[in-house]
Amino acid sequence: MRDLAPPSAGLNSRQVPSIAQRGINQKLTPLGHAFDTCMLKSLPVYLLLVEDDAMLAEAICDGVRQHSWDIDRVGDALAARAALIDHPYTAVLLDIGLPGDSGLTVLRFLRERYDTIPVIVLTARGQLSDRIRGLDAGADDYLIKPFELGELLARVRAVTRRSEGQVVPLLSYRDVVLDPVKRKVTKGNEPVALSAHEYRVLLALLKRPGHVVTRDDLEKAIYGDSAAVGSNTVSVFIHQLRRKLGDDIINTVHGHGYTMGGAP
Repeated sequence: MRDLAPPSAGLNSRQVPSIAQRGINQKLTPLGHAFDTCMLKSLPVYLLLVEDDAMLAEAICDGVRQHSWDIDRVGDALAARAALIDHPYTAVLLDIGLPGDSGLTVLRFLRERYDTIPVIVLTARGQLSDRIRGLDAGADDYLIKPFELGELLARVRAVTRRSEGQVVPLLSYRDVVLDPVKRKVTKGNEPVALSAHEYRVLLALLKRPGHVVTRDDLEKAIYGDSAAVGSNTVSVFIHQLRRKLGDDIINTVHGHGYTMGGAP
């Protein structure tokens, strides 16, 4: 388990799930460093837990780890968005009641980017409004705390199976096709290898064919709202996309941004 969360201030015993009450080993790794010193090898299931209660998070991570699944944990929406940009997670376990921005902002961040990663919302008992808002915002399922580890694992398996069968429209321009579910790009039916950042730039452009996408919008598509971005970062990714997909695939609209196809 890698803990991507900062040290928890004022830790309390707010609500510990039943997985921590049924005899599961509770040897906890310390919080507060960027990565645990014992890195797990790459595993078929790789989860992101977004939960600000450190005690609850440790109980979940410990139980998941015992089932040979890999998991990262962050404690707020800002860190969640950063982690989702940099890591190919299988699914997200998302607490709605986070400090600062709500967990719903993380969910909207994903869905606005056509990211179909399965999301399971974690809510306190009785918080029906949170469950409704989460499902309406694009969550795939929800769990009410406290919950059994077996139910958590089963729900992850279920939403992952469902996501594999989703029908999401392909995005295309000329002979370039982007599959948002498989996160694959082809040109002339041949696969094209793109970096994660190149993929997000292309996705942002294909979502608005024929319309100008500003440099600021592309930076947000790549990094979210919080990252410090170099002045020529977008230009570098545009250059790489042109090199891989064709020099005339992306047009520069000087003083405004870029467009896939002719500007309106």
